[in-house]
Amino acid sequence: MIKALFLAGASIAVGTIAQAGDVMRMAVTTSFHNSGLAEVLLPAIQEDLDLEVQLLVVGTGQAIKLGEAGDVDAILVHSKGAEMKFLEGGYGTHRREIMYNDFVVIGPKADPAGIADDGSAAEALQDIAAAEAAFVSRGDDSGTHKKELSLWSSAGLDVATFGGWYNAVGAGMGAALNTASGMNGYILSDRASWLNFGNKGDLALLYAGDPVLFNQYAYLPVNPEKHPHVKHDLAISLEEWLTSDRAKELIDGYTINGETLFVFNAQQ
Repeated sequence: MIKALFLAGASIAVGTIAQAGDVMRMAVTTSFHNSGLAEVLLPAIQEDLDLEVQLLVVGTGQAIKLGEAGDVDAILVHSKGAEMKFLEGGYGTHRREIMYNDFVVIGPKADPAGIADDGSAAEALQDIAAAEAAFVSRGDDSGTHKKELSLWSSAGLDVATFGGWYNAVGAGMGAALNTASGMNGYILSDRASWLNFGNKGDLALLYAGDPVLFNQYAYLPVNPEKHPHVKHDLAISLEEWLTSDRAKELIDGYTINGETLFVFNAQQ
């Protein structure tokens, strides 16, 4: 069983299947948690390592702050630029790629902005902006939010100039998808969260496939030289497991309605 708690605006999911021999804390993204993959991996980790992994479920920006403060032993996030700054600051020992999926643009089935046949993500966003169609932004400094902002910029658009059609909600992936469903608006989502989302309403996956929408997840242990109290040995044990054949089988085998949510790509 995985229990979800809320504290200071952040969702904290704690693996509590049984009392483990060891306990560590890892900050993970809301998109990872919303995918449901944690419910597959945590029991296997506990079974194989006798390790209870407590997940602090936040956006990538907050996950990095937790790592910088030494409040967790490792982070699992998806924003390479922010990850490299984390390492450059000496807060992490190294970065290990684990798995990937992709970002997709969700929107009303009627597609008022006409993005379904667009040739690039930039064109899709330009069409949404031109139509001033309702768009929901995470607005929470998460990896998904960072990607969205970079996509608008690459499309030659500045979100600071947008009108009331652009809605920054400051929420996790599930809550943002719920908002988009409620207003029948467009939104950038990771594919896994969309597939596992139960309140699709009149929304549909309208655009995907541009290489710029690639979404890599990486694991970064917190540096014990910065924070001697962190459980670096457990973080390394978990990394070895996350890059093992056992993890590959579980990650590649996790599907919803026959569709794969993540692809394992760790260098073993």
